[in-house]
Amino acid sequence: MIQHMINNHDKVVTRGLRDVAAAETKISFVDPLGTLYYLGYNIDALVEHVCYEEVVYLILYGKLPTKNELDELRSQLISEMQLPEAIVNSIKSFPLTSHPMEVLRTEVSHLSMYDPDPDYTSEQANRRRAIRLVAKVPTIVSTLHRLRTNQQLVAPSDEFGFPEHFLYLFRGKPADSEEKESIDRFMTLHADHGFNASTFAARVTASTNSDMYSAVTCAVGTLKGPLHGGASEKVMYMLDDINTEAEVEDYIQGMLDDQKKIMGFGHRVYRAEDPRTKHLREIAENLCHRTNTLNLYNLCIRIENVVHEKKKIFPNVDFYAAVTLNALGVPFEFFTPFFASSRVSGWTAHVMEQYKDAVLLRPSSRYVGEYGRPFVPIEKR
Repeated sequence: MIQHMINNHDKVVTRGLRDVAAAETKISFVDPLGTLYYLGYNIDALVEHVCYEEVVYLILYGKLPTKNELDELRSQLISEMQLPEAIVNSIKSFPLTSHPMEVLRTEVSHLSMYDPDPDYTSEQANRRRAIRLVAKVPTIVSTLHRLRTNQQLVAPSDEFGFPEHFLYLFRGKPADSEEKESIDRFMTLHADHGFNASTFAARVTASTNSDMYSAVTCAVGTLKGPLHGGASEKVMYMLDDINTEAEVEDYIQGMLDDQKKIMGFGHRVYRAEDPRTKHLREIAENLCHRTNTLNLYNLCIRIENVVHEKKKIFPNVDFYAAVTLNALGVPFEFFTPFFASSRVSGWTAHVMEQYKDAVLLRPSSRYVGEYGRPFVPIEKR
């Protein structure tokens, strides 16, 4: 007993698991110096030269597709976007006060009941499952939005590519060329990002040999938190609180004085600027020019400069992602579901990689409670 107590206190606690490598991965690498790689490809090259469907193929199959392979995947994705009628009816039943991420979390779990091959766990079956989830998560998000705004549901069509199809199902109108490029790049930039909290949650679940739907459900629940995917929604509420550029310095200083976190700034890994930021900043600027909301973009630039001057930290992916989605006509509460609709490709790839690793993720802890407390019967307490 004493020896066990000594061993327990010798354990080193790494709060937040910072810099702890829990497993190996080939899917993505987050370089603290400010670079992001998917399967060895620099994100800068991918976002400029390939479409989101190519990124999905890369993440799920480990290589960039040929033209025929891309066409086949795109066809699969569009055909899998249709939801079972029971899922649509379930979405209709939720209270209007429920957050879209709560609905998404529930319906991803619900999807498992309609898996056409639930008893098959081969790599091929799991890849089919991954494609279904990549296709159906955006449809769940779009269906919820259409129902909540009393608009008719839009049926999937093979007329559009997958990201612009998402916008079409969500808004009910085709995207123009600039909107198409914007949503495509947005989804590419959000497809994967190392062992972030939601991805790690999915891998922990997968390490128990639980099914892919359970793992992705855990990921959705984790992404919902404002310290993770929910940050972009909070960014827009902050921007709404500031009326003019002249108010920025006092507003930011007030947050710092109150020791409040400035949403959309700083990153757990990057010591330089998040490499996704420059692309989203450019997208946001272009869209704000189109929608006559350049004052919002200028407000963001002012906030970025003030925060860097006072804290020496950079905006992360959430800051300009929020402005991008706002310019595309996405309501604030759907920002995180759009993030999830992009990241589900990475989640499913990590789940399959964890299945191959075949080890239970079970960290230890350092116990700091008491030992040997005397037991007192209930009648004497």
